[in-house]
Amino acid sequence: MKKVISGILVLTFLLSGLIFAQNKYVGVKTCAPCHKGEKKGAIMEKWEKSKHAQAYQTLLTDAAKNIAKEKGLKKPAHESPECLECHVTAAKADAKLLDKNFKKEDGVGCETCHGAGSAYKSMAIMKDKKKAIENGLTAYADEKAIEAHCKTCHNEKSPTYKEFKFKEAWAQIVHKAVR
Repeated sequence: MKKVISGILVLTFLLSGLIFAQNKYVGVKTCAPCHKGEKKGAIMEKWEKSKHAQAYQTLLTDAAKNIAKEKGLKKPAHESPECLECHVTAAKADAKLLDKNFKKEDGVGCETCHGAGSAYKSMAIMKDKKKAIENGLTAYADEKAIEAHCKTCHNEKSPTYKEFKFKEAWAQIVHKAVR
């Protein structure tokens, strides 16, 4: 009997991991309708005005082309994995995990910080923060955790790095979901 129960628990764990692993990146277009407007905290409007929204576009500039050339990258900046990993959400994700609405041209979108959204995107789930987290929404414990995540890109590895002042940067993008 113990073996049967253990087997069921292991199978449940593996299946839940498999389902969770299949959470797809749905893109900004999917998130936008529920996070637009003052009543919703103007989250999308804040993002649209941010440098994160333009992150991919910066890779198309002459400056980015020159940096890629100087660094000896094999591809142009907008195609180079070294650049895309910080300028595009889900740059390292398998193409099968990118939903039809996902666009790399959106730059650093919602799911860069909040995780792939296909399993938590529905209103029924998003209205319940605990349920959203159980379905893949990334929720940071505190500002130190947020800062650590930000510094995975905002660091000396970047060829255009300037001192990263987290408190100032965070003040420009911080938002709260209005439920």
